[in-house]
Amino acid sequence: MSTWSEPQPDSRFVEVDGLRIHYKRAGHGPALVLLHGSASSLQHFDRATDLLSDSFDVIRPDLPAFGLTGPRKNRDYRIPAYAATVAGFMEALGVPRYALAGNSLGGNIAWNVALDHPERLTGLVLVNATGYPEKTVPAGMRLTRNPLVRPLLRRVMPRGALERNLREAVGPHSQIADDAMVDRAYQLMSRPGNRSAFVDFCNTDQPDRSAQIPRITVPTLVLRSASIDGQHFTRDIPGAQELVHPHGGHLLPEEEPQWVADAIAKFLGSCAGTPAN
Repeated sequence: MSTWSEPQPDSRFVEVDGLRIHYKRAGHGPALVLLHGSASSLQHFDRATDLLSDSFDVIRPDLPAFGLTGPRKNRDYRIPAYAATVAGFMEALGVPRYALAGNSLGGNIAWNVALDHPERLTGLVLVNATGYPEKTVPAGMRLTRNPLVRPLLRRVMPRGALERNLREAVGPHSQIADDAMVDRAYQLMSRPGNRSAFVDFCNTDQPDRSAQIPRITVPTLVLRSASIDGQHFTRDIPGAQELVHPHGGHLLPEEEPQWVADAIAKFLGSCAGTPAN
């Protein structure tokens, strides 16, 4: 059985503002950074990376609170803090320009980086991204906000609850939420500090920056599943392109890696010839 709670042979680490960031890097070409969602890890993009690394230098961090990066000492899980960490992470790697793609929370962080550091981005891909205040919060995250349950979840997060949340997050035809996926999620959530960090993240009052989304000037591709609510990025970002998957769920890069990778490669290829790049 794989031990996901320990570094793998291709694991790398770099320190950013006192936090040891775990990441993986593969491939050659223009830099492409992939950001996973909440309660997930860089393995969310394993299959998409295999498809994209022939054409891109694919860089995937475990975001703070998750995976082998783990909790922040200051427990600051506001999205702008994540965006600053991603920008600092790429500075630490010595990569000044890069494309940024993110799923769910990762997409939220990505468009915040686009607002704060547009000069660094060659392209932006938002996959079922969050950030609009009316977006539905998953049941598992709502449970962490219950003051009676919250202390218990800091100590114990049942494997069955994680399995149920994963199965609810994928589309109706997807079979990816299997024992291997649940084992990985459970092992990583059980690492010291990660359960409590997830509870802290879910209970963080996030600033609403959605009114600033029309200011994004980076070339943008929106990938979304038809069933996912609270996404108006194509309406609000000037010139944004959109592709809609009819049956996908919230974990689109794991459910449909070929569809996602093909869309990213085609879009970033078209961006390469723009004056900004």
